[in-house]
Amino acid sequence: MTSSQTSTKPDALASLNLQGQHSAVIGIQYGDEGKGQIVDVLGAHFDVVARYNGGANAGHTVIIGDQKFALHLIPSGIMCPDALNVVGNGVVIDPAQILKEIDGLVERGIAIGENLKISNRAHVVLPYHKVQDVLYDQAMAKAKGSEPIGTTGRGIGPCYADKALRTTAVRMGELLRIDELETKIQRIVSIKNTILEALAKTCDQPFEQLDANAIFADLKDQAIRLAPHITDTSVLLHDAMDDGKKILCEGANATMLDIDHGTYPFVTSSNCSSLGIYAGSGLPGGTIKNIIGIVKLYTSRVGEGPFPSELLNETGETIRQQGNEFGTTTGRPRRTGWLDLVSVRYASKLSGVTTFACTGLAVLAGLKTIKLCVGYRLDGKVIDNTLPANAGDLARAEPIYEEFEGFADPIGECQRYEDLPPQARAYVERVQELLGTRIAMVCVGRRRDQILVCPNK
Repeated sequence: MTSSQTSTKPDALASLNLQGQHSAVIGIQYGDEGKGQIVDVLGAHFDVVARYNGGANAGHTVIIGDQKFALHLIPSGIMCPDALNVVGNGVVIDPAQILKEIDGLVERGIAIGENLKISNRAHVVLPYHKVQDVLYDQAMAKAKGSEPIGTTGRGIGPCYADKALRTTAVRMGELLRIDELETKIQRIVSIKNTILEALAKTCDQPFEQLDANAIFADLKDQAIRLAPHITDTSVLLHDAMDDGKKILCEGANATMLDIDHGTYPFVTSSNCSSLGIYAGSGLPGGTIKNIIGIVKLYTSRVGEGPFPSELLNETGETIRQQGNEFGTTTGRPRRTGWLDLVSVRYASKLSGVTTFACTGLAVLAGLKTIKLCVGYRLDGKVIDNTLPANAGDLARAEPIYEEFEGFADPIGECQRYEDLPPQARAYVERVQELLGTRIAMVCVGRRRDQILVCPNK
């Protein structure tokens, strides 16, 4: 997800028709759509930017001039000097990672102080979660007839699991009562060591008992530094609304990775569609009036899971290289393929998208033919408006394509939508027609001035 602090066309924001209302930016595919570029453009026009889900498995890249910033936990609005940035209760927080981000930003001249607040109800990712994450995936890979999920190994799933288990969970607010936490850490680590040792044995992996004292010592040091940022962010958000301030919610990961509605079990561990906003932030239901869906005009995916329009050929590799499709968090090569409008339609209805912003069009330049997946064939039936709930069924689905003439010219310097090659416009307009919802903006590069406003047809 990318952005820039260079100038943007004055009508780009107006094209979204936000009318001063609370809004959200949501990824509609498998992540890496370019949400950060849009959050950066919008952030300066909102008083609060709030993250509501996920953890350090998210990777948002922000580009300022010739500098590149990789964010995992801190909202992308941190680059907007007047915005308050909130990490909500639905996020799971690795204290070491967020401190690393804070230090990296400060070293590069980005002020971090009262502009960053962290929910005291957010859950804490601890070292045993990361060990557990890797061992579980290895155990599944070894088990006959099972498939690994393809985890990032950041401890996100195990932390959310502990949140549900309750007795083995730690929340950020407990870092403000650190002396009371020591006994709890000792108890949890004892339980985790028993579980992890058994898992390691199953995987034929060596295991060294985790040191509860060392974990607590690190946590105590981290608590001192993070304490000024920890607060009741739900109260903060409600007070902001009462004061007439406008909130922009920033989704992490993307709708097709939603724990309930994505390609389960090859998903993340949070509600990353717009359905997660209220539970993950404490905002009242119905607060968010505008849902801006971000769609890349091809598809990429990290890790395992069904991908009907995947390209396992030279074209897929071309898209990967031209789109720099390598994970911000892991560096792993992303899988690539044609735009899958079946999943996009499904995801946009789920999140209640009111308008779209599209990225990635420039990546397709030079391809002789561009394909668009408009349906699936599965067991003799055509599917075009929903997704099979079973991942195995989705993996068997055969894509139905429409084909478009490609465009050869680079488009990064186009200043208006009308400057795009006619073949590029034809492709975008067909996508809009099939979605049934307006595409307001098309990004032809990663800078702010590479966002083109689309005609309101």
